[in-house]
Amino acid sequence: MKTDEQLKDDVIMELEWDPAIHATQVGVAVKNGVVTLTGHLDTFAEKFAVEKAVARVQGVQALAVEMDVKLEPGHLRSDSEIAFAVESALKWHAQVPADRIQVMVEKGWVTLKGEVDWDYQRQNAGKAIRALTGVVGLSNAISLKSAVVPSNLHLRIREALKRHAEREARDIAVDVQGSVVTLRGRVDSLAERSAVHGSVWSAPGISSVINELKVRP
Repeated sequence: MKTDEQLKDDVIMELEWDPAIHATQVGVAVKNGVVTLTGHLDTFAEKFAVEKAVARVQGVQALAVEMDVKLEPGHLRSDSEIAFAVESALKWHAQVPADRIQVMVEKGWVTLKGEVDWDYQRQNAGKAIRALTGVVGLSNAISLKSAVVPSNLHLRIREALKRHAEREARDIAVDVQGSVVTLRGRVDSLAERSAVHGSVWSAPGISSVINELKVRP
């Protein structure tokens, strides 16, 4: 088990390793395995890259993000320019039903609303705009259209988790109540926790996934 000091060193080294991140702009504090990030970043894309990098580090129990985005003058765009760029990005993404998504931009913060059939469509809509110039934040309020829940949903989820990783699947309990799935157990990292969560969302008919997975110390 890593000490907080060891975990902090590993997080800092991972940030320095990622060329998409200006590590000197990120403050790192660790207490009881919980990593707190502070600082001001130049783009929303870099903020997301920082979160992904920390999630890869083994031993991180939870992540508190207290960073904000302060755009450099060259990155500033009007809300109307950002809205046009967002709508174009959604239209050009082959896995996003752009005609079913509404866009609102206020002071660089993008809010997405609408209804799609699958979570991957919802997630891809968010991914499509993270790297756009001028964006400082994102609220993805897209909902999923109700669908029939297959009778063997629990079995299909278990099989999917085994395909993902046999050993980790043994440590994960899956509870299905109607269209709501609850995950419990332990995984090795926040990145793995997120991967399992995403894998379960691929099952048909799900309306909500409650992720109670814990990261092993």
